[in-house]
Amino acid sequence: MDVSLFDFELPEAQIALRPANPRDSARLMVVEADGAIAHRTMRDLPDYLAAGDTLLVNDTRVIPARLHGQRLRAAGLTQIPAKIEILLHRRLAGDRFSVLARPARKLQAGDQLVFGDLKAEVTARGESGEAELRFALSGAALDAAIASHGEMPLPPYIAGKRKPDARDMSDYQTMFARQDGSVAAPTAGLHFDADTIARLRVRGVDVVEITLHVGYGTFKPVRADAVEDHRVDPERYTIGDRAAETIAGARADGRRIVAVGTTTTRALESASRESENGAWLRPGAGTAELFIYPGHHFRVVDALLTNFHLPRSSLLMLVAAFGGRDLVLAAYRDAIARGFQFYSYGDAMLLI
Repeated sequence: MDVSLFDFELPEAQIALRPANPRDSARLMVVEADGAIAHRTMRDLPDYLAAGDTLLVNDTRVIPARLHGQRLRAAGLTQIPAKIEILLHRRLAGDRFSVLARPARKLQAGDQLVFGDLKAEVTARGESGEAELRFALSGAALDAAIASHGEMPLPPYIAGKRKPDARDMSDYQTMFARQDGSVAAPTAGLHFDADTIARLRVRGVDVVEITLHVGYGTFKPVRADAVEDHRVDPERYTIGDRAAETIAGARADGRRIVAVGTTTTRALESASRESENGAWLRPGAGTAELFIYPGHHFRVVDALLTNFHLPRSSLLMLVAAFGGRDLVLAAYRDAIARGFQFYSYGDAMLLI
């Protein structure tokens, strides 16, 4: 399948640089299976869910994963400093992270990195700017130092237009954020506030949390010519016993599972298995390496709430797998024509 089948042109003015305020004022495009499209707002979401539906949300929390500092390399008896920026990509141990570094060309194992009073050593150098760091602190002490020195890792299409600021510390977190570990927000969850959740619960919708820590790979373009040749980066997830039992009960009763976001969908589909009695969900921790594109058989998810994604992206391919490529791209064309806002801080789509 050619990657160009997932291309589209988006006016730059429709790339959202700030979220809707209040959150439930974001526009909502509702796309039915028969192709019918309705234009609402997020505060209308309860109208489309029913008693017995299970809403699955991602409770990951974005860490201030971007650090600016200096690289020190021994040169005789002196230390030559150079500016460096790193993005904490994946935690390897209490004191170690896989990171993306910029500039990375001269980075070598043994280099010392200094971020204020936080120090780290380069223990390995990979390809495409990747490296491994061992920090002088570990565990909670390291977490506190990162929180003190780091900044929110806004997506490149926002960070290229403005610097992160104090508003992003709250804007780029969902109301569900509990578990530290992401370098990007599960953006469909950004549209919820306490009032929307309260009205959903009054309606009889069960709201259940799972965790998938979003990695920087979510922004990586699909560089292969054929969709099937692309590989997604692994991401860690955890599905608790209660979540697994709730989902199993809903499936057994024929009640709908509504996934909030591609991250939640990926965790659910990665953890599901086929059995003689249908699909079942394995609780516990795991690694999501599943690349979902058209042709995928969805075992768990019945409806999907998601943002509008980048062209040629793995996220768009997942949405196209769920709703059908032609239907999803037709909805995107309609969204562009009507001035919807796209990407992380943009508007929402509900695919039923």
